Amino acid sequence: MRFLVTGALGAIGVWTMRSLLERGHPVVAFDLGGSAHRLPIALDEAQRDAVTHVQGDVTDLAALERALDEHEIGGVIHLAALQVPFVRERPPLGAHVNVVGTVNVLEAARRRADRIAHVVYASSIAVYGRRASLAGDDVPGTLYGVYKRADEGGALRYFEDFGVSSVGLRPHTVFGPARDQGLTSAPTKAMLAAAAGVPFQIPFGGGAQFQYAPDVGEAFARAALLEGYAGASVHNVDGEPAAIAEVVRLIREAVPDAEVGCADDALPFPAEVDATSFTELLGPVCRPLADGVRDAVERFRRLLDAGLVTRTEASP
Repeated sequence: MRFLVTGALGAIGVWTMRSLLERGHPVVAFDLGGSAHRLPIALDEAQRDAVTHVQGDVTDLAALERALDEHEIGGVIHLAALQVPFVRERPPLGAHVNVVGTVNVLEAARRRADRIAHVVYASSIAVYGRRASLAGDDVPGTLYGVYKRADEGGALRYFEDFGVSSVGLRPHTVFGPARDQGLTSAPTKAMLAAAAGVPFQIPFGGGAQFQYAPDVGEAFARAALLEGYAGASVHNVDGEPAAIAEVVRLIREAVPDAEVGCADDALPFPAEVDATSFTELLGPVCRPLADGVRDAVERFRRLLDAGLVTRTEASP
């Protein structure tokens, strides 16, 4: 099956493409472009050559449909979105990309129900309110979370009203190579800083549920390859919960002379969520946190030596 991945040049996108390519599936990367620096972090040369690139915007339904038809797409993984800081800076654009863009993907799939069995899309842990619930009066702590909650409601309506099946996955704190943007990218920058010998302070504390970027890409690939699935389910991605201070300790364990630390204030998301439905549907995916931190630091050392990441990328 040939897959179209929106937002394919993002941190989760490049690892999702790797998981699909390793299984032999052709991939079309649908992205605005301009961020190809993550491709060699996740994909080898042969894999990069195998990807078909289409420059496009998910807010343009006609362009999206054209890509689906011209490349005879049989499955869609929708990852394109503006992250928390960018939504805060430009809320109308954030709504247009994160909400209208998702509606466009669902609508395009509805019109091609004969060959697209279900859509897989990225939601977020940010959909939870400050009481760690999804209750209507427990509003998410960010506009980004409000928009992602709207996506989940839209996906449910598209299933119940039009029969469009979907799987939404809610990552929490994704870390590792290629994760260089977004509110929760700071632990990754701390790992890069340690590998580069640069001081770094994670600007928040509290706790989070950690998911290594290659594993999250694998999760999206598994969801896209489900057979016989019908519904509009949403699942919290599995991962190890830990205090940010514990991540700092693990970084120092991997790099004993690392000058890394963290602040005290927690993020406006629940530190841990139940991922039972995820593991029941797709099986456990995310490796232990300590293994991910060690692997990330080693990868960053190699990437620094190859010039694929730089010391300046570890700046706050």
